[in-house]
Amino acid sequence: MVIRAVLWDIDDTIFDYATADTAGMRGHLAAEGLLEGFGTVEAALDRWRELTVLHWRRFEREGGDFLDRRRDRVRDFLGRPELTPDEADAWFDRYVVHYEAAWALFPDTVPVLDLLARDYRHAALSNSSIRNQERKLRVLGVRDRFEAVLCAAELGVAKPAPEAFHAACTVLGLSPHQVAYVGDQPDIDARGAVEAGLMGVWLDRADAGGRPELERITELGQLPGLLRGDTRFGARSTFG
Repeated sequence: MVIRAVLWDIDDTIFDYATADTAGMRGHLAAEGLLEGFGTVEAALDRWRELTVLHWRRFEREGGDFLDRRRDRVRDFLGRPELTPDEADAWFDRYVVHYEAAWALFPDTVPVLDLLARDYRHAALSNSSIRNQERKLRVLGVRDRFEAVLCAAELGVAKPAPEAFHAACTVLGLSPHQVAYVGDQPDIDARGAVEAGLMGVWLDRADAGGRPELERITELGQLPGLLRGDTRFGARSTFG
């Protein structure tokens, strides 16, 4: 099996979403005078993350308009179901100002993209929207590293559905077995990719472990060796 392209997840894989989201929401709640309503910053952040997952799962199940799901998340978070779409969008846009101020790539992102640039093609597949992710990659200075960026909102299907991974392979003009997918979620990303016929790589930055059936790395610096069949880092080699 020869890998010819790397397909990348974005949030919490190459982009430090969790840190930016935490800093952004903390700053936004303080600016909006909402901290007291949640008791603690941590409680507010937990609720925001809970609703983020809940409404994304709803989008995966039911489809619909991506922006409508985001508006529902804002309404639920504030406990204000009467908010108009414009009001919900305005609240979210104010949050984005704080969130974007904290945007950063993980320190290992650019060095590894540089290491892999000569030997592998690159694209991105994200369970988000193209409007969000295209802009993010441009602001962070890496959009030109990827031949294509595909997102669930526009595809109409989300990871771990095989159709999402296959859509990216089609854009690259490669068979699934020629593509490696790298992401931070063991089931949505790595297992989903494997079940779609790709090489799935779980980026386990927290070193949680516990999934011996998956190819696993704990930092991106281990990825070039894994792709080339080097098992010094403890990953199972699927190359022969």
